Amino acid sequence: MADPVLRSLPSRPVVQTPDRSPAKVAREFEGVFAGQITKIMLETVERGDEFSGGHGEEMFRGVLAEQLGNQIAKGRGLGIASAVEAQIIRMQGGSRSAE
Repeated sequence: MADPVLRSLPSRPVVQTPDRSPAKVAREFEGVFAGQITKIMLETVERGDEFSGGHGEEMFRGVLAEQLGNQIAKGRGLGIASAVEAQIIRMQGGSRSAE
């Protein structure tokens, strides 16, 4: 038999807040930046007919560049995330030791 007190309590959905730490935001920024660089690089490559993906490749080239940028940032990155993180912390008026 169910407990009447528990049945009468309203259920509240559990909301998870995303990680918005300066380090995470800086890494995401680096991923977007690397994706934009990759997109420009992909646009400048000459494509031959024998290996071209045609219209489908053109449609998804931006998605490919975005994913490549994310993978670059997850790895060793470009080296700008630490500088961006430091600037975020400075703008918030904090210090690294406060976290």
